[in-house]
Amino acid sequence: MASGNAAKRTKLDVDDPTVAAFIDRVNTEYETVHLAFEEQFWGTKMALQGDAPDAFSTQKLSETKAAMEVFLGQPELMKECQGFLDANSGSDLQRTVLTVFKRTFSCYQMADQEALALRKHTTEVEDELNSRRNLMRLGYTDPTSGEFVEKSSVGLRTLMRTAEDEAVRKAAWEGLRSIGQFILDNKFLDVVKGRNQVAKKLGYKDFFDYKVTQAEGFSKDALFDILDTLRKGTDGLVDKARARLADEKGASALEPWNTSFMMAGSIEKELDPYFPFEKSIESWGRCFSKLGIGYKGATMTLDLLDRKGKYSNGFCHWPQPAWVKPGGIWQPSRTNFTSLADPTAVGSGKTALTTLMHEAGHAAHFANIEMPSPLFSQERAPTSVAYAENQSMFLDSLVEDAAWRVRYARSREGNPLPWELHKAEIEAKHPYAVFTLRSMLSVPYFEKALYELPEDQLTPANILKLADDIEVQIQGGLAARPLLSVPHIISDEASCYYQGYVLAEMSVHQTRAHFLKSGPIVDNPAVGAALCDAYWRPGNSEMFLDLVKGLTGAPLTGDAWVAALEEDLEAKLAAEKKEYDAALSAAAGAADGGEVDLNMRVIVKDGDELIADTELNGGFLSACRVFENYVQSRCTP
Repeated sequence: MASGNAAKRTKLDVDDPTVAAFIDRVNTEYETVHLAFEEQFWGTKMALQGDAPDAFSTQKLSETKAAMEVFLGQPELMKECQGFLDANSGSDLQRTVLTVFKRTFSCYQMADQEALALRKHTTEVEDELNSRRNLMRLGYTDPTSGEFVEKSSVGLRTLMRTAEDEAVRKAAWEGLRSIGQFILDNKFLDVVKGRNQVAKKLGYKDFFDYKVTQAEGFSKDALFDILDTLRKGTDGLVDKARARLADEKGASALEPWNTSFMMAGSIEKELDPYFPFEKSIESWGRCFSKLGIGYKGATMTLDLLDRKGKYSNGFCHWPQPAWVKPGGIWQPSRTNFTSLADPTAVGSGKTALTTLMHEAGHAAHFANIEMPSPLFSQERAPTSVAYAENQSMFLDSLVEDAAWRVRYARSREGNPLPWELHKAEIEAKHPYAVFTLRSMLSVPYFEKALYELPEDQLTPANILKLADDIEVQIQGGLAARPLLSVPHIISDEASCYYQGYVLAEMSVHQTRAHFLKSGPIVDNPAVGAALCDAYWRPGNSEMFLDLVKGLTGAPLTGDAWVAALEEDLEAKLAAEKKEYDAALSAAAGAADGGEVDLNMRVIVKDGDELIADTELNGGFLSACRVFENYVQSRCTP
């Protein structure tokens, strides 16, 4: 499938056939090793059976990951690539490709054989830790019956937001806390030591410095210059918010198992009917379609339902990256993404839809990268974490907007979420919005401190204390989501990653402010077009900070985020009411009918079981009906 003008723009005009042959060889071989690893990644994370008993295993995951990294780390490839660049060989576009090749290869160069052996061993230990974590018997002890109730980490956090009984909320929090001891008992500190040893052999201060420098292009010190400014700029806000919560709800509201419930526990229950889980796929599809977002012929597999043995966090990966092949031939992406929804739990519909908007935002981004190599559209270094997360977080931010909720937060009877309920949620949450910022900040501050600890101080007791100390320093008290329960910290791809969410959230607010100067964001196809042109199409050929400045016209700062936190409650309510009324008026005259066309095949599965398929079911909305029926039948006693 050709991609028209975009393909022509990125077609390799071969003025140096030797360079073209090198680029073709790298592209072909990389696709092969990338696909093998990603299929094992998906199979092991989803606990799939596959076509054979040994189709997926942590051993194969380690082997395929090592094969991919060995390929990218070949000194011969780097030498050949550098030779072409030094000789100024090839066309401008070829040199753009070579530059990204060089940036990518440099992330995997390990001439030190001891570093290579350490890397291999650490990966094997980490994969075993992840496997054990997936199989961990997680849940809480019911305070009334004394029985153990199995729940995923997402299920435990939902319970903390919605359970009326404080004893149940505390038990759920204690269940989350148990993850920390579990990973420490299962060689997490061996992984930390191994990661640090590899990074130091490669000339970095520690593993955190290694990861940040590779992904973002600047050092750990430069990163914390930014984060420290954000931290200091919100110290007063978090203190004020904690004092206000204690005054309004009592001192016990500051207990980590109570905070989220005290802010909006009853509201979550009232919101629940307007976010029916079985409608989440349709709502996402309609929203993205109205924004003019398409997927350029991609195939997407969704695994949305929680089940035992499944990886405990949502993610989106690409077994097949999108790219433009020689001759302008378009290779669509193939995407896998997952969430952990329990349709019977209060709040699950809203959480699932937010996750869908987030992960589908990732998928839209990577499906629309139009560059002449799959290395422009893969999510690992040198692709910026902040760049990747900016796209998804911008789109999931719409779920909180009054205009979006009028259109897409609707009951099973089709009624829009009432203004009074939206107003009540703003009143309950806005004064405490800084808690989210500080929670996000706490993860990179913890990982920084963790990887800076001398090796002889890496003991379970020290790490448990360190996590608690960072929570108190950054969040003001122990966290509702204990730092050691954050799944990112044990996975190589996601470790020392969370600062990307912070930088991305800065960009989200700056990008929203930019668009809102010109009109609404919701259902505005100009927004989708601008995201595609300015942020998505170049892939990692441009740096994150340059892309943000290019779209918004200003360097990235936290000013827009802090301004949103400081916005007066009454002023925010007035602005939201204006948006709500305008959206309600527009929705009254608009038709909901018509097929949703995302230019993508969507496959919905539950592990190995096929639920729905837009190709087999006759289109997107038909597949949505099949999914709805499946969820309803599964949830009916």
